[in-house]
Amino acid sequence: MTRGRLSVELSGRTEYGPGVVAELPAFVEQLGHARVFVVTDRGLRATGIVGRVEKILAGIEYAVHEDVGPNPSTAELDRGAARLRAFGDAVVLALGGGSALDAAKGISLLAGNPQALAADADRLWDAADGLPLIAVPTTAGTGAETNGFGVTEDVRACRKVYIGHPSVKPRIAVLDPELTLGLPAAVTAASGLDALVHGIESLSSRGSSPISAAYATQAVSLVGRWLPVAFRDGSDLEARSQLMLGAHLAGHALTLSGLGLVHGIGHALTAHTGTPHGVALAAVLEEVMEFSAEAAAAAHESTAWALRVPPGSAIGAVREISGALGIKRPLRELGVERDRIPVIAADAVADAVTKNAPRLAREADVVSLLRSVY
Repeated sequence: MTRGRLSVELSGRTEYGPGVVAELPAFVEQLGHARVFVVTDRGLRATGIVGRVEKILAGIEYAVHEDVGPNPSTAELDRGAARLRAFGDAVVLALGGGSALDAAKGISLLAGNPQALAADADRLWDAADGLPLIAVPTTAGTGAETNGFGVTEDVRACRKVYIGHPSVKPRIAVLDPELTLGLPAAVTAASGLDALVHGIESLSSRGSSPISAAYATQAVSLVGRWLPVAFRDGSDLEARSQLMLGAHLAGHALTLSGLGLVHGIGHALTAHTGTPHGVALAAVLEEVMEFSAEAAAAAHESTAWALRVPPGSAIGAVREISGALGIKRPLRELGVERDRIPVIAADAVADAVTKNAPRLAREADVVSLLRSVY
């Protein structure tokens, strides 16, 4: 049971435990700043979390930027960067789910490069430093607090763009499971499924290493056990705590190993339909595992061990978890038009993460897979 306070220095600093968000002013001061620019999504204030953080920051000069949508666009990042430049030097406090955290990284980086636009993402990996970040996730899924890159949507090109820089990796990740107690069951399922996929794909990816596998195995174990519990009872603080820790470890795993085809397809589905990321992943998870089964045999055995099921049962165990969450939907229910499947498949194959999969997929392979779940 992990319920007490924990302070850890990995490649970044992690502050974990119920109520730890109350220490934000001290964390800001430790980074050598006295001003805070909060980046959050448009819907979070209704949960009471933004108001709670504002009270905690009452003795500090701060501004709250709430112009981040579920799948943040390059235009949203440009607007946020313009406001941050006007606000001036500050710690950027990323508050919310993966979209808010990803957007905050892009906004921070763009603010440190006054002439840059989010559409320049491919050229910003060697740019000047962004402003320092503190990440406060309010979901347990993306692991975005563990790395210095994010995903944004280029609406004109209808594709996902990776934007990042070492300087915008959060200096401090503040993991307070109390902030996830009010999450609706559907959000718990989608974000938690994302974390589970991070662990599974990290184990099977071409970039897997003994270190990433250690993170990933523990992540799959924690998420596989506690996600269904948190889904059934969102007020269970133990389940919320363990799920948040598992998602965080999965973030460290994917940062080291990279992901694979499930995420390549998921990114394409979200870009074309607006489907929530975790729901898009669930649509194809077991099918991609089956497609990769021979190449990923050892990784799937590690997955089975982490999920406490017999060897050879990983895919069935994942199917059972997905079924318990009620998250899997056929593509037609996600708004996919059948004649758009080849375009989605092409985008999935072109996605950078797909090249990291244990079995490389051709467009025809992905078309066949997508048609099988239509």
